[in-house]
Amino acid sequence: MARRYELFIMPACPYCQKVLRFMERCSIEMPLRDITCDPDAREELVRAGGKPQVPCLFIDGVPLYESDDIIARLSKGFEN
Repeated sequence: MARRYELFIMPACPYCQKVLRFMERCSIEMPLRDITCDPDAREELVRAGGKPQVPCLFIDGVPLYESDDIIARLSKGFEN
């Protein structure tokens, strides 16, 4: 069964940019939620993750924080 991925970001965040650059280099696409222009995304991030910290990768609704951890997880592929 395919997992559901969603990345919460703020464009001005350097850590978000780090993850986005990695995704671009690796041709990884997934839904992006910009919490600066989407108040519903910010609310969802806080409700599900407990804090408005970005970048935050949700994998089947489970939050993963920290750019290095997100990149490491994305490096493993999408089936794990």
